[in-house]
Amino acid sequence: MWVYWIRLYESKFQASCVLQRMEHDYWMYGMECPREIEIYKSNRGRYGVRFMPERR
Repeated sequence: MWVYWIRLYESKFQASCVLQRMEHDYWMYGMECPREIEIYKSNRGRYGVRFMPERR
């Protein structure tokens, strides 16, 4: 099950900055990083971030 970040961005660069920030925050606060994090392109041409949380 994918979890989608609430905001879409105009450029892939902006979305990649959010992705990097998410990875950094998981590492910084000692939380388990999601199984997979990726950038996707919406039907309207904007970019977003989605991730698949760890299974419990």
